[in-house]
Amino acid sequence: MKIQTQAVHAGDRKKAGAHVPVTTPIYTAASYSYEDIETTDQVFAHEIPGYAYARYDNPTNHALEELLTALEGGAGSLACSTGMAALQIAIATALLDRRKKVLAASALYGATINLLMNVMGPFGVDTSFVDITNLEAVKAAIAAEKPGCLLMETVSNPVLRVGPLDEIARICREADVALIVDNTFATPLLVRPLELGAHLVVHSLTKYLSGHGDVMGGAVTADEAHLPILRQMSRTAGPTLGPFEAYLAMRGIKTFPLRMERQCANAAAVARFLRGLDGVERVFYLDDPAHVDAATIARLFPAGQFGAMVAFELKNAGTPEVFAFMNRLRLVVKATSLGDVHSMMLYPKMASHRDLSPKQRERMGIRDSLVRLSVGIEAAEDICADLEQALHQ
Repeated sequence: MKIQTQAVHAGDRKKAGAHVPVTTPIYTAASYSYEDIETTDQVFAHEIPGYAYARYDNPTNHALEELLTALEGGAGSLACSTGMAALQIAIATALLDRRKKVLAASALYGATINLLMNVMGPFGVDTSFVDITNLEAVKAAIAAEKPGCLLMETVSNPVLRVGPLDEIARICREADVALIVDNTFATPLLVRPLELGAHLVVHSLTKYLSGHGDVMGGAVTADEAHLPILRQMSRTAGPTLGPFEAYLAMRGIKTFPLRMERQCANAAAVARFLRGLDGVERVFYLDDPAHVDAATIARLFPAGQFGAMVAFELKNAGTPEVFAFMNRLRLVVKATSLGDVHSMMLYPKMASHRDLSPKQRERMGIRDSLVRLSVGIEAAEDICADLEQALHQ
């Protein structure tokens, strides 16, 4: 089935007694009982399917995880309380039987860098960084560092670099390095990393998949080799998503392909508009033929669909000028997230990459004049008009 059909149907309509609910209900029970204790014993032992305790599994979460697995084409999924919780347990899963060493992309979400350096580092997980758009550098780093896993984003946050995921996956498999890919920006509509050779895929459910700004959640989808470890670790660590959030996420995903297709089209229109707008120094968007990663983008992304994230630099702007521009916005929401139905703008220096030093941000291409725009489903003309009036008011 096509992903548009999977998004609507996968995970739903499980028989519940004599009836079949059309959409998955919200199961709030913390624990589950059976007529005889022998059945409970078999459920605990994984000898028969069933539910025992909500930290282990929950029918609402199970349905969402089945849906996520269908979208990403994996062996199974785990719904987590946040995207960062999902990322942490994905790294722990990858490193359980491997060297406690992470090779990470040099361009990453700021909180991911903090997780690696300030949370996992003190527990003995060493991290080094590499430019994942430079395949020779990746090969050399894997040979020299001998990492247990490599962590990258399909599209880097916020300057939209794209590494050769398929080729990196091949190198990682040859070296027995687990490849973890944060696919939040691309979504499985555009890129399915597991089909390209990745081992674990992470999402912030809060973003495009749920899409309405009302769910905090994350997800990990694993290949067959890593799924048992992922589930085993989750039963103890308990990064579990609540059933209400699982229900909302599942409801949002039903329209995710439709929303994402519209957002991709809108983003392309907004990027074209910004490129001709006085006051804009530089525009970052994946449709640009001059994009430094254009060959990789053409290979990995479907024709005409390049995601809904646009970044751009204001001419001769520092923090005061950026703040003034953002304060003049009327339609675009000034908030710390992305992927919602409404357009949202974030100032990376202030928010997503706030905890990094100025030198670190400069190395990542994050200048003080850079803003990040998550394009929504509004009329593209209205988004462009708001940006223009904010620039020229």
